[in-house]
Amino acid sequence: MKLKLIVCCVFISLMAVSQTKDSLTVLTATLQPPKKEKNALKFNLNEDGSHYFQAIFLNQIWLRYNESNDGTTLFNKTSPNTFDIGLRRTRVQLIGQITDRTFVYFQFGQNNFNNAYNYNGNRKIAAFFHDALCEFNLAKKNQLKLGGGLTVTNGLSRFSQPSVGSIMTLDVPVIFQYSVDQIDQFDRRLAVYARGQIGKLDYRVYMSNPFPISSNGATPPSLSKNAQFVNPNAFPNGQGPGISNQYGGYFAYNIFENETHTTPYMPGTYLGTKKIWNIAFGGIYQQNATWFLKQDTSGAYKDTVFANMIHFSVETFLDMPINKDKGTAVNFFAGYCNANYGHNYLRYNGIMNPATASTATNMVQSNAYGNAFPMFGTGQVAYAQFGFLLPKKLLGTDNGQLMPFVSAQYADYEALQHKGMLLFDAGLNWLIKGHNSKISIDYQNRPTYYFDNKGDVQNGSRKSCFILQYQILI
Repeated sequence: MKLKLIVCCVFISLMAVSQTKDSLTVLTATLQPPKKEKNALKFNLNEDGSHYFQAIFLNQIWLRYNESNDGTTLFNKTSPNTFDIGLRRTRVQLIGQITDRTFVYFQFGQNNFNNAYNYNGNRKIAAFFHDALCEFNLAKKNQLKLGGGLTVTNGLSRFSQPSVGSIMTLDVPVIFQYSVDQIDQFDRRLAVYARGQIGKLDYRVYMSNPFPISSNGATPPSLSKNAQFVNPNAFPNGQGPGISNQYGGYFAYNIFENETHTTPYMPGTYLGTKKIWNIAFGGIYQQNATWFLKQDTSGAYKDTVFANMIHFSVETFLDMPINKDKGTAVNFFAGYCNANYGHNYLRYNGIMNPATASTATNMVQSNAYGNAFPMFGTGQVAYAQFGFLLPKKLLGTDNGQLMPFVSAQYADYEALQHKGMLLFDAGLNWLIKGHNSKISIDYQNRPTYYFDNKGDVQNGSRKSCFILQYQILI
């Protein structure tokens, strides 16, 4: 009887101990902080992490259906519409704060890679360096940084130097990248610059050595009555105008918080993590950047005239939280640019153009096929965008947030005989994990133009495009 009593007491004691241990385990697990994910592939060079070297990876995959401009062909087949899969951007970035004052930045990658990317020749068949710069901070904070190398730094607009991994719209308004792949390398230039933040003023000034247009991989356009970038190879040795340096500056006054200043790139949206509102102006200048033929007294186009490229802009950018508890935020940008490339300059451009040629004989320019539209020109340009970050609870816990957006750009170009150019987009971001993992859908509607029998520019039918993008940013 005593033995049974002892066994029973031991069993009850073990059960009690087991329940106590289970309770302690649950309590301990509850008290322990949740595991934190590492947000960056970062290697610290000192104990406090103020000196570091970091790697960032970006991939943007596009699935796109496009209504083609009239007469479009793809691989010699008439294509009134196209569907393509492409890599809009594939990048590797290396960032290093080597000492308190020394900063380095490299970016390597590829753009606009789809099945039509090399049909008519493309100098960027392989990945290439976008950026390679060194920077020295002369001040204790960010008041004055001097840098140089291959850099996006320029003077026209925040969207001339955008942080593409953080943009709110599906793509940037390339209309502000005024010489992209003509006399620069995908909006990057060999330059020296100074940038900094003095109180609420954010500034940057630069001088660059532009590339000759003959190096961009395409046959330079012939000299005509419409301005084009100067081709220095068209002159006998010693008789050409050469390639002039380009100068520019951008100045923004921050009314609330100052913007991020690690790299020269300017963020697209902070998703409500900062309270930003600034007003900015900027400009660029290059002497004898373009040339064209002018009529002589007999009416013939014979006299060669050189023109300076002068652009200036004013803009405002707002990005701030509305309700921090709900996670709502707003993003707004509006900008105006006066663009002067010289008489009647016009350039059609199609982002990752899904087509290869056209059978149309009345096109305004020979490359006005696929999804191309008159993106750049001498005249006036306005652009605006608006987005709203919806509440966190809308999709439930850990399912991300939605951010609808709209944007529109309007241009009044000389070469279009002042037929207004209006392009607009509407879309939605599903921010699964902020900008690190997001799915975007976009609807775009663009204009087309053609020459009539008298040689006058006329409005053609409008075309649409649907894009699905998945972005991974590590």
